[in-house]
Amino acid sequence: MKTYNKFLLVLTVVILTFFYNTSSLAQTKTDKFVVVLDAGHGGKDPGRPTSYGWKEKDIALDVVLKVGKAVESNPNFEVIYTRKTDVFLELHERASIANKADADLFISIHCNAHNSQAYGTETYVLGVGNTERNFNVAKAENEVIYLEDNYEKHYEGFDPNSPDSFIGLTLMQEEYVEQSIMLANFIETNFKKDLKRKSRGVKQISLLVLRATYMPSVLIETGFITNHSEGKYLNSKKGQGEISNAIVKAILNYKKTLDMNVGDTVLIGGNTENNNSNVGTEDIYNNIVFKVQIAASSKKLEPKPYNFKGLDDVSREKINGLYKYYYGYTSNYTKVKQQQQTAKSKGYNSSFIVAFKDGQQITLEEALNSKAN
Repeated sequence: MKTYNKFLLVLTVVILTFFYNTSSLAQTKTDKFVVVLDAGHGGKDPGRPTSYGWKEKDIALDVVLKVGKAVESNPNFEVIYTRKTDVFLELHERASIANKADADLFISIHCNAHNSQAYGTETYVLGVGNTERNFNVAKAENEVIYLEDNYEKHYEGFDPNSPDSFIGLTLMQEEYVEQSIMLANFIETNFKKDLKRKSRGVKQISLLVLRATYMPSVLIETGFITNHSEGKYLNSKKGQGEISNAIVKAILNYKKTLDMNVGDTVLIGGNTENNNSNVGTEDIYNNIVFKVQIAASSKKLEPKPYNFKGLDDVSREKINGLYKYYYGYTSNYTKVKQQQQTAKSKGYNSSFIVAFKDGQQITLEEALNSKAN
């Protein structure tokens, strides 16, 4: 009898704990767009060396705090920082913070360095194809793992000095590459057009801090700290203010573009219903084809329903070494928004609408604006 009573007591505690934790989680859930801001380096890791006395870890933190303050002023956003002070964080910890927050974006901010007076901005997304220059950048950024305890355990024997290690990186982020590139393009465009700075472009690279995040992620090289003129700009309040404003504008533009993909649809019992069930002809765009991108992977799958949770009308294209999988094919924007909701109801929560003109992919904004032209 005593054993039975003990069992009931334990069971009651377990049930109460479960409901308490569930309630707590429910209370902490948010409908806000969550952005994780990561100031590169910190603590015992100062970042790129420079003879001018500027420290990458300080500049990165100053820019991150300015970006965060501006984004936090928008009630639709929530900002989470990997660090707000001069502390050392391991690379896997930075990614873990973003993953635990179930973030919508991960943005890591750094300064570049070179043994010349090279200058300009670069924004990186995850990729395995490395030119010699990209490999050297990745090597320099990844070597911080040697400052970490038990780095062999956390990174499975990864060797920053070996090109083979980069080729062997698992692309956990493949599904988010397209969205990462979109954000990176917004950032570099703002640097180039708004700030009149030299943009060295958007590049794909094998960075450990990006590979373990489960959301669209970018790493921004805000300029070369080893260039006397650019380093002075990066270390100034004026420079940091302009850089942070350009990044904030890119984040808002990215969110706005995603919002353009949201239709007036309601999911009921896993099915898709449109508030206006009639798909009219007024949303037809001549010479434009809309599709819903549901996945991107290095794996080649047959575009059959059994490979895509029952979705039919799936197509596949190989672009830059990745297979991209699309659902639907229509010139009707209302219809493709319905198809996107269908894809999401099947579990493809990060699916998004893409547009093509004459067989070439264009931005969704260009496609929607084409009607007015």
